[in-house]
Amino acid sequence: MLIGFMGTGKSTLGRQLARRIGYDFIDTDLAIEEVTGKTVEKIFRKDGPIRFRSEENLLARKLSVRSGLVIATGGGMVLNSENVNLLKQNGVLIGLKAEAEIIFSRVRNKRRRPLLRRGNLRENVERLLREREGAYDAADFTIDTGKLSFGEALNEIHSYLKQEGCV
Repeated sequence: MLIGFMGTGKSTLGRQLARRIGYDFIDTDLAIEEVTGKTVEKIFRKDGPIRFRSEENLLARKLSVRSGLVIATGGGMVLNSENVNLLKQNGVLIGLKAEAEIIFSRVRNKRRRPLLRRGNLRENVERLLREREGAYDAADFTIDTGKLSFGEALNEIHSYLKQEGCV
């Protein structure tokens, strides 16, 4: 499972990692959109964050019993300790991180992200990073995608999984 703040590369790296190791790929935000028939943005706007976090928890329960998956979680999935415990039942958590400035540059054209839509984008990124400080420490292994090329990051994750006997 790939965890980390938005814009750290969970979905992009996750797709490639799944291809490389022959696993199925699941992006939890996309899976929630599929199940609910609503975009993440619409769920946040119409139903509120509590509803979205409930959908994340239901999905974590379903995914915790499956294997052969690379899962890119939404950035807030780890805010619920039950989700972390569920996801760790059947896999390892790989943390992706990057400096605020790098995240800002990656998400600045993606205003669809509900937590970034209002106010100053840079300030929102910095505030959310502060609020979530420590949340991603649940990872078994963490890499800084701001300091590595895409290929280097992919190789680091793959090497770790092989070393741990996961693939």
